[in-house]
Amino acid sequence: MGVGWRRRRTGRLEGRGACAVAPLQVAAMAGQEDPVQREIHQDWANREYIEVITSSIKKIADFLNSFDMSCRSRLATLNEKLTALERRIEYIEARVTKGETLT
Repeated sequence: MGVGWRRRRTGRLEGRGACAVAPLQVAAMAGQEDPVQREIHQDWANREYIEVITSSIKKIADFLNSFDMSCRSRLATLNEKLTALERRIEYIEARVTKGETLT
């Protein structure tokens, strides 16, 4: 590409100055599709698709990590409650075995 030319996301060439007309646009206007321009458009479409998929995968991973932390926290709390109940049951069983009253 010459100095002053740049390719936009649309795949069109743009330039600065009086000679800013892109040869690809002239060919497209004449009813002829340029294979390079078609490839550029397809490449951008593929990149956008990959970006959407990547973003979706990141969102799923974030959700799964958050869900994992939430489950671990809840299971830890439940484990503490079960341990306390098991200790109380063992205590009560020991008192009953000794013949002590529970009051």
